[in-house]
Amino acid sequence: MLVKGKITQWDDDKGFGFIQPLLKGERVFVHIKALQNRSRRPVMGEVVTYTVGKDEQGRLQAQQVTFAGEKRKLKTAKRATTWPLWCVLAFAAVLSVAVAMTKLPLYVPLLYAGLSVVTFMAYWLDKRKAQAKQSHKRTPESRLQFMALLGGWPGALLAQSYLRHKSQKRAFLQVFYFAALLNLIALAWLHSQHMLPAGIGG
Repeated sequence: MLVKGKITQWDDDKGFGFIQPLLKGERVFVHIKALQNRSRRPVMGEVVTYTVGKDEQGRLQAQQVTFAGEKRKLKTAKRATTWPLWCVLAFAAVLSVAVAMTKLPLYVPLLYAGLSVVTFMAYWLDKRKAQAKQSHKRTPESRLQFMALLGGWPGALLAQSYLRHKSQKRAFLQVFYFAALLNLIALAWLHSQHMLPAGIGG
């Protein structure tokens, strides 16, 4: 059932806020991902139309949110894009071939795998805390970026795609891609300087 409400609170940095129904009812949580038009941001007092659903904890939240005067779109189920997975698989394949050809020691791909798992879990925990509105316990973005820089960027890339976390903030993504690029440049440089001798750990 469609409901009309008014934006009563919005934090653009965090990408969420609350909607108060125009008729009777309690206010509901709204996340930026629920907006059908993400080219603009909600403002205080703006009227929107939405459906009501529940999150994983059973709390009410707005879904399929449209701004007043805009046409509703039929929303199909969101699927994670596949390019991050293929990117990670391609990187893993390159590392595997390099190890097989004794160009890199075995500990390099193992290190990437370990850091990626830790980074993925850090994203998962941070999303859980965000959903529970535990802002004081959130993982700082700088720490997530540092983990990506160290070599956990494959796990971060998968987390952004499949957990739908930190996947909309352009400023965050720009820093993330730069950190991943720096990591790859550092790996290539270490290899060119023979600082990753083959046979060690392999």
